[in-house]
Amino acid sequence: MLGTRGGWRALRYCSSSLPREQRFPAARLRVREALGSREAAGKVKVQGWVRSVRSQKEVLFLHINDGSSLESLQVVADPSLECRDLTFGSAVEVQGKLVKSPHKMQDVELQAEAIRVVGPCDTLSFPFKIKERHPLEYFRQFPHLRCRSNALGALLRIRSEATAAILSFFQDNGYVHIHTPIITSNDCEGAGELFQIGTSQEAKESAEKNHFFNVPTFLTVSGQLHLEAMAGAFTRVFTFGPTFRAENSQSRRHLAEFYMVEAELSFTESLQDIMQVMEHLFKTATSTVFSKCPRDVELFHKYVAPAQKGRLEQMMKNKFVIISYNEAVEILKQASQTFNFKPEWGCDLQTEHEKYLVKHCGEVPVFVINYPYNLKPFYMRDNEDGPQHTVAAVDLLVPGIGELCGGSLREERLPFLESRLQRLGLTDAYQWYLDLRKFGSVPHGGFGMGFERYLQYILGVDNIKDVIPFPRFPHSCLL
Repeated sequence: MLGTRGGWRALRYCSSSLPREQRFPAARLRVREALGSREAAGKVKVQGWVRSVRSQKEVLFLHINDGSSLESLQVVADPSLECRDLTFGSAVEVQGKLVKSPHKMQDVELQAEAIRVVGPCDTLSFPFKIKERHPLEYFRQFPHLRCRSNALGALLRIRSEATAAILSFFQDNGYVHIHTPIITSNDCEGAGELFQIGTSQEAKESAEKNHFFNVPTFLTVSGQLHLEAMAGAFTRVFTFGPTFRAENSQSRRHLAEFYMVEAELSFTESLQDIMQVMEHLFKTATSTVFSKCPRDVELFHKYVAPAQKGRLEQMMKNKFVIISYNEAVEILKQASQTFNFKPEWGCDLQTEHEKYLVKHCGEVPVFVINYPYNLKPFYMRDNEDGPQHTVAAVDLLVPGIGELCGGSLREERLPFLESRLQRLGLTDAYQWYLDLRKFGSVPHGGFGMGFERYLQYILGVDNIKDVIPFPRFPHSCLL
């Protein structure tokens, strides 16, 4: 092998005497494409960042990665091609021939004929070190650089594939993609946890109480109400975009900004229809992610959550469990475990309750249906089932996380909706929403799924801040 490589000095050309376009006339390959090649290729060019450098007396080894795969491409070169700036983290452009590798661990390698350092990297001040396996908490300190680590690079590829899988699921099933507003005057959840929008001039003149939009506006907490308007013309609609919650929490499960997948189905009178779509979406997207980026997923299941792979495989084979809110409360009351929040009928389920219910049902996802009327927002359909008054609502609970999805049948009956809005003093604010029930109203329902919580679950990541591109501490972006 070294004898073959010993002739590289004769193949080198003077890179300084030729213009760049003549020095690199070869076809450009991504690392993933190069690694997928089964046969030797002619002259190729690979661009990326150096993950390792190892210089021996007669050969120089590099590993190059461009973010297209978890694996790096091995480059073998004559030691004379080494220069001072060729270090871990530097950006390089390598031209050479893609040949079969003599090593069993790789199919191909790149025999370099020329190496150009595009951007040097000061390894002394670079926060990531070549021989250290840094924990996720360490990477969180460097939101602008952490994508260069194996773990976060894998996460972002998984996130990209999961996004594509979700979009494909809805499009394949006849849903129309709606881009709902980010700036809105509606508080869909009714919890008051909103970021209010104002111009810098409004902040200076706040005493005058003027608004850019003439009314108070906020960053959206949900696109649901806008989707409901579209569900009056399209039988299946969905949206997938950023949402915002002004919860004063720095916990491992809360984000101020996150992505939400939401869907609405017209002409449906059964929670079973909604739950079927939720389960189908979850399983289809997860199966697609696992098949598209198995090595990336394996990284998390091997080093972050070793038992998660087996749990997910078991979950994918079985139907999700369904219990009522009444049954859930009784299970919690009979539990030997002591809860921080005492379970009582009429009280919302806390995270500790949700995790226990999942454990009680065999560590599989659980649908909890038919919540108390007074616990849920005005738009959920009244079950008319006194004396324990409930609405047709459903939450999907998953192991280790708690609530992943929430949905309901929507109240399509005008008298019921008018009565509830009047009691809440919201009739004027939601007159447009009442109009939807006056003109061709149909039974309908929908749900929302937190995208980051979904990723957190399938990968077994403990802190939700480790599944977003840029973490925020505590409520503001560092960039």
